[in-house]
Amino acid sequence: MTRTGIGIRTAAERTERITGQIHVYDGVGKGKSQAALGVVLRSIGLGINCAESSRVLLLQFLKGPGRNYDEDAAIEALRRAFPHLIDQVRTGRSEFFTQEEVTRFDKLEAQRGWDVAKGAIASNLYSVVVLDELNPLLDLGLLPVEEVVQALKNKPPSLEVIVTGRGTPPALLDLADLHSESVPHDHPVSREQGIEGIEIYTGAGKGKSTNALGKALQAIGRGISTDKSHRVMIMQWLKGGSGYTEDAAIAALRQSYPNLVDHQRCGRDAIVWRGQQQILDYVEAERGWEIARAALASGLYKTIILDELNPTVDLELLQVEPIVEALLRKPRDTEVIITGRCKNQPAYFELATVHSEMICHKHYCDKGVDLKRGVDF
Repeated sequence: MTRTGIGIRTAAERTERITGQIHVYDGVGKGKSQAALGVVLRSIGLGINCAESSRVLLLQFLKGPGRNYDEDAAIEALRRAFPHLIDQVRTGRSEFFTQEEVTRFDKLEAQRGWDVAKGAIASNLYSVVVLDELNPLLDLGLLPVEEVVQALKNKPPSLEVIVTGRGTPPALLDLADLHSESVPHDHPVSREQGIEGIEIYTGAGKGKSTNALGKALQAIGRGISTDKSHRVMIMQWLKGGSGYTEDAAIAALRQSYPNLVDHQRCGRDAIVWRGQQQILDYVEAERGWEIARAALASGLYKTIILDELNPTVDLELLQVEPIVEALLRKPRDTEVIITGRCKNQPAYFELATVHSEMICHKHYCDKGVDLKRGVDF
């Protein structure tokens, strides 16, 4: 029998790769840095419950210390609890500037950040190095592309490198093992009806669930620092079982801030294929929706992550109409993040204020390369 539809690979025991890959997240749509933050959260979670080294460097270009970012407080909380697992470095100005506005300070800060990056790549101290907003730095001409490409070519075999931002130079795209482009889609209905706070991340490219996890990290940071009433709900469908590396990091944040984040999973620990759905799949999907619907209606949560809701609907495990109604009735200040690929866009896509499609231009899985714990799941 030919199996068609959408399957979610779960965290059941599996082979995984050892060799690190080079990821590029670019495009004009939203979600590039958020996807990188999601990988950070997963990698930290892996390190909490793993004897092997799983240290992460989050190096952020063009995001100087003159401005606070939502994720900073959550990252700092994890750094205090697990100082051996994460380093964060920010460089550059905190405001946007064009090529005509480049100053000597910008050039010095770019070089400072790149010096840190080169040392981290060569050191073999890190399992993951995130070079956030490196692409626009290269596009501005603040660093030589050839030098960056050569350093990445010579990286240790096990090192995973995540590069984000618009304007990726062709030489870096050629080198990348994975390239996901974030493409925005406009939905006039949401503007016409004054709907706010619904973001959807879909498409065949990598970066949807990692995007949601990055968004969760930002929201948790906001709750720790600027808005003490900011509670977060993370609801994940089609991801039963255990072994997801982000769980440990989320649990650590829950332990320090028990009233800030709730995390629920539903589904079997197996791939669900169209035409082969089991009764338990419907039961688990509905159980997850009852939790999500109550969270949406309650007003208790400022950020609600509905991870893999799209394929759950696409597999006809849930009806669309109740979801549309619940989203229309949600409190205005509740932000909802919906993720997952789907063959047919359900009606609630028209309610999106942000809709980014992750286009897959290149993926290491297409070459038979396995996924990696702490990065892909």
